[in-house]
Amino acid sequence: MELPEGGVEQFWMAPDGWPIRRIDLAPRHHVRGSLLFMPGRGDFYEKYLESLEEWRDAGWHVTSLDWRGQAGSGRLGMDDSTGHVDDFSVWIEDLAAFWAQWRVEQAGPVALIGHSMGGHLALRALAQGRVDPDALVLSAPMLGFAAGGAPFWSQKALGWAMLKLGDARRPAWSGGEKPASSLHARKGLLTHDARRYQQEMDWRAARPELAMGPASWGWMAAGLRSMETFMAPGVLERVETPVLILSTAADGLVCHRANLKAAQRLPHGEIMSFGPEAAHEILREVDAVRTPAMARIEAFLREHVALPIRSDLTRAL
Repeated sequence: MELPEGGVEQFWMAPDGWPIRRIDLAPRHHVRGSLLFMPGRGDFYEKYLESLEEWRDAGWHVTSLDWRGQAGSGRLGMDDSTGHVDDFSVWIEDLAAFWAQWRVEQAGPVALIGHSMGGHLALRALAQGRVDPDALVLSAPMLGFAAGGAPFWSQKALGWAMLKLGDARRPAWSGGEKPASSLHARKGLLTHDARRYQQEMDWRAARPELAMGPASWGWMAAGLRSMETFMAPGVLERVETPVLILSTAADGLVCHRANLKAAQRLPHGEIMSFGPEAAHEILREVDAVRTPAMARIEAFLREHVALPIRSDLTRAL
């Protein structure tokens, strides 16, 4: 497995000294602006290199960053497999600190794209005024869990009870991507594209430190608290930034209905919905899904992100 030509990997040091991986892809020719991509829970940016390259080829200076405690940026839990965090505010602080530094370094306009948990955190950071992109794109954002119809209050009650019963860092399930799912079912939850799924497996084999298993009960409870924080009435209604949400009714991990409601509440929200043809990882789906999704993102960015002024172009080159 190889990185794209010209891809530069390095570590960004968070304010408390925690090393967090990043990758940068400089545009080949013209400079359109800068784009930051944030992956989901248990993800790593290697999974999205195809999309990162396409955005680079479209003229963006592309950066992607690990979340603290996953991929190649260490762990926060009791082992190397379980994904844990005490509170999502830890990640909001990291994103805000990185954004403040990265934004000053970049030329021209800026866009932010987040997938799943990364979309959740990007939207929360925007709603709380911690980031200021010219446009935000959310791929299958985790604005609610796909919980089989269980009401939010019952999900919270379960999370609270499980924290009381043991170490918050212990895994909330075993096996696949969610409770009661197997490793065999994992591919079907993520993508219908066997080739793209195998690319993830190949990166895991080449870089074993990237692999992560289930989330912890602490992560589950923290995620529910975070949803409650920024999905409260009146919060999304204050967001003036254009936001595009890509979501699928067949998502087995996040709540499609919550994403539809968020798009309606956002003053400048747009939604692109898919059906059974698309699983959770829309940007890693079969071409019949991914190609129109990428085209919609491109059209959205062209509409809402102005071209840089000539002085910005000169500085970037």
